[in-house]
Amino acid sequence: MADAQAGSTVPRRQLGRYLHDLRVKTGMTARAAARELERSEPTLWRIENGHTATRSLDVEQMCRLYGATADMTKALMALAKETRARGWWQAYGDVVPEWLDLYIGLEAAATRIDWYESELVPGLFQTGDYARALIREHVPDKSDSEIDRRVELRLARQAILRRPVDPPVLRVALREPMLRCPVGGVRVMAGQLDRLAEASELPNVSLRVVPVATGLHSGMLSGPFEILRFPVNGNGEESEPPTVYTDIYTGALYLDKPHEVNRYDQAFGKIWKTALDDEASRELIRESAEGLR
Repeated sequence: MADAQAGSTVPRRQLGRYLHDLRVKTGMTARAAARELERSEPTLWRIENGHTATRSLDVEQMCRLYGATADMTKALMALAKETRARGWWQAYGDVVPEWLDLYIGLEAAATRIDWYESELVPGLFQTGDYARALIREHVPDKSDSEIDRRVELRLARQAILRRPVDPPVLRVALREPMLRCPVGGVRVMAGQLDRLAEASELPNVSLRVVPVATGLHSGMLSGPFEILRFPVNGNGEESEPPTVYTDIYTGALYLDKPHEVNRYDQAFGKIWKTALDDEASRELIRESAEGLR
């Protein structure tokens, strides 16, 4: 079921890894391959990193260049057709940048997400008013109608929390000062905290607050991040490598090398240990909402 929810993102990443590995085995550089394929080097990079769909005919050309077997070529051409499938969020293509398209597909495919946030309520738990305040601040030059579309997209993503089959399991750690910052004003923030407390009671969500009294902890060094994990296939291996995602001001960063993921795993484990338990965190969130009122 998770694969059906994932749209084109996961096949794109899988295809890109296969093509990258085939190229590397030939000893061919990206620049040399791009020249032979009559493509730009950035275009080849985007294909190999799963940022764009690829035609099966283009894949056949690449396989021929890399000396792939007939069976491998046939399989990758079939996979290329899957990359052109449209995820539900692509109906919002006018407001979805390329880096966010990739993220939403991974989010929809994930079976588990470990998430640390220091400043802002995670998008999967935001109210419409809170999201609108953030988006308006981030893109003040956009029209009201475009901001409405961006808010609509953000709220639509939240359906994965309550989907009837295989909703993702979330562990979310938030810094306490976030609860005191009245984003959008006191009324909006109080409503947002109510929503956060409500979400913390979902059976697939464990939400904890890292109190100020903790002092220095790993999250203050790492900054906000998510670790996304994916379904296990029939042979017991993950269908996709775990991926660390973090926002940057102009886009996003994706990390999936084992040593990178392990470093963030360790950081999240330390953050989780410093946080209040679920019940104490929920009580603190509700107290903060009442304090704002």
